[in-house]
Amino acid sequence: MSVQITTAFVEQYRGNVEHLVQQKGSRLRDSVRNETVTGKNGFFEQLGEVSAQKRTSRHSDTPRVDTPSARRRVSLVDYDVADLIDKEDEVRTLVSLTGPYAESQAMALGRAMDDEIIAAADGTAFTGVDGSTSTAFDTNNVVDVQVGGSSSDVGLNVAKLRAASEILNASDIDPEIERYLVLNAKQLKNLLAEEKATSSDYTTIKALVQGEIDSFLGFTFIRTQRIGTDSNSDDKVLFYAKSGLLLASGAEAQVRISERDDKNYATQVFASMTIGATRMQEKLVGYIECDPS
Repeated sequence: MSVQITTAFVEQYRGNVEHLVQQKGSRLRDSVRNETVTGKNGFFEQLGEVSAQKRTSRHSDTPRVDTPSARRRVSLVDYDVADLIDKEDEVRTLVSLTGPYAESQAMALGRAMDDEIIAAADGTAFTGVDGSTSTAFDTNNVVDVQVGGSSSDVGLNVAKLRAASEILNASDIDPEIERYLVLNAKQLKNLLAEEKATSSDYTTIKALVQGEIDSFLGFTFIRTQRIGTDSNSDDKVLFYAKSGLLLASGAEAQVRISERDDKNYATQVFASMTIGATRMQEKLVGYIECDPS
């Protein structure tokens, strides 16, 4: 029996179960490259840049230009969540709990998916033929906490967004590739409160905060409270191009509802998935240091 179920006991009929405030599933999955992987590890081939050679004479030899190649490894991990519903629980609550429990667990798996993506953004990537070479996050892709702050630590502002945009532009990124910025409620508020923003910027940011639009300076904004902090406790507002991060799925989220005869025939609601995430290109992923105060 779930130790929390007694809080739902009621004396009269209720037709639904209310979920407490929480992030309902993944918000980042559609913002990154998605692939399916069979096995514990997946490998993804990459090709680098080549240069065309100028022909300097007639009938000259055909130039051979070796194409740089690389490989990224993504390792899959398993996630599980389960709970039990005694028959007496449903009698006392007068509602069917299996559906809400399954929905709650599916939302939990979605949040875990976002955590994997966020961790992979500036975590160690694994490259090489067998995926054993560690490749660190490029710290040149960090926008300093003092940008736009006149030598003081500040939160998210337009100057920082422009600096992030410049980092991606400097990589010669394809203009058609979607760009995303992942921030929390505090940094969205800081962006709106910036005094130095031009009137046009302010109007756009206000619409962004109010949910009327979801993009600014080429970035599609995704709000979540799950972003991390750096060693100075500053918020890490992520920015990336869609092709810069990869989510691999070995087994999509599955929910099973079954009877447990070893638990007095209680109903077990079980959910699981197998996923992994990695940074695919260092030049296409970065974060903005933002003062949380």
